[in-house]
Amino acid sequence: METIKTNVLIIGSGPAGYTAALYTSRANLNPVLYEGHQPGGQLTITTEVENFPGYPEGTTGTQLMDDIRRQAIRFGADVRSGIITSVDFSKRPFKAITDSGDEIEAQSVIISTGASAKFLGLPDEQKYMGLGVSACATCDGFFYRGKRVAVVGGGDTACEEALYLSNIASDVFMIVRKDHLRASKVMQQRVLDKPNIRVLFNTNTAGLYGEEFLEGAHLVENKGTDLEQHNDVALDGFFLAIGHKPNTDIFKGQIDLDEQGYIITDGHSTATNVEGVFAAGDVADPHYRQAITAAGSGCRAALDVERFLAL
Repeated sequence: METIKTNVLIIGSGPAGYTAALYTSRANLNPVLYEGHQPGGQLTITTEVENFPGYPEGTTGTQLMDDIRRQAIRFGADVRSGIITSVDFSKRPFKAITDSGDEIEAQSVIISTGASAKFLGLPDEQKYMGLGVSACATCDGFFYRGKRVAVVGGGDTACEEALYLSNIASDVFMIVRKDHLRASKVMQQRVLDKPNIRVLFNTNTAGLYGEEFLEGAHLVENKGTDLEQHNDVALDGFFLAIGHKPNTDIFKGQIDLDEQGYIITDGHSTATNVEGVFAAGDVADPHYRQAITAAGSGCRAALDVERFLAL
């Protein structure tokens, strides 16, 4: 066990955390970054990334995160494996405890713990992750041009994903467990007006199948009723759109969160309601959830921290 003192503690990695580490290290703030449960964030389970500037031939999510990580380390960022298990933002220096029992004292904190996609709980979801299963149509839809895909969910997010995919894929199935869509009336109508979107109401996904890649889904209609039917639908892509959960459990009671658990920032900066604590990336962004926007907010958080510490 040791006590680590730093100007900037960055909690979490991914494009937001690593970019914040890059900028704060170049500002000679000697940041300490703890990578968390999933070093590199959600992008490490994404195969191809073709929409991040600077990679004209595309790259993998793992390679992209490793590139930014190495760039931050090059300028002196102290990047550590480990998990922050608790924090105390009641006074400065802020304190945090790691899973190894070390205590950190920080003059400022950047939270970049991200958000995790909600899954159905099927074992096949992880088997085909990046091999046909995705939680981001904007990220991965391009790979399904002219192919058959499905979107799970019935809310606004699911409708937005289905509409986006309908302009790329040949056929889009919406798998909705209820007998209606929960989305706004406008979004519902847009979906129903699209000729290549087919909404499967009262339908649950029982499993997925395929050899090396996803080839289709096992569906159950009217589950638990006299009308129950089991069908298989051939698919090239399976998109989850049942929401995300921000990774903010350890910050409850420490900073302001919205009803969904996302960190509330002041809108003009990355500052939270606690002076000296900032948030970047998906943990404070329920709308965009893109690598480039997360990296941009990591830059903003670093600049906000630099100005704060200079006061």
